[in-house]
Amino acid sequence: MRSMTYSIGEFAEIVGVNKSTLRYYEMEGLLTPHRNENNLREYTDHDIGWVQFLLHLKNSGMTMTELKQYTQWRAMGDDTIPERLDLLEQRKHLVEQEIKALQQNLDILNRKIVFYHDQLTGNKYEFVLYLD
Repeated sequence: MRSMTYSIGEFAEIVGVNKSTLRYYEMEGLLTPHRNENNLREYTDHDIGWVQFLLHLKNSGMTMTELKQYTQWRAMGDDTIPERLDLLEQRKHLVEQEIKALQQNLDILNRKIVFYHDQLTGNKYEFVLYLD
């Protein structure tokens, strides 16, 4: 069974980015679509998974430099798995730290919301930002 191919417009819609983003990713070496006989870009189902993964890495805070490095290592094959693993573990650690900080912020917001609800219902007390 032959893999589906998609034009840049179809592909952009599938992966949820605009065409200029795909062209930028190609220019930066993150994506290498096949070109048809008319020199038009053709993307495959395989490209969908790759771009979706790249977007997850980008959304995790990975820099363009890191995305390019990961892409280069991927192209070099399985010998670079240790380097890719190290980069992903570093990013995971940073994301976990961000989640922890966000959770602390959410906890403060929730406590302040409860405080204001209490104030409105006549339960008056002083708000303490940090509990012992």
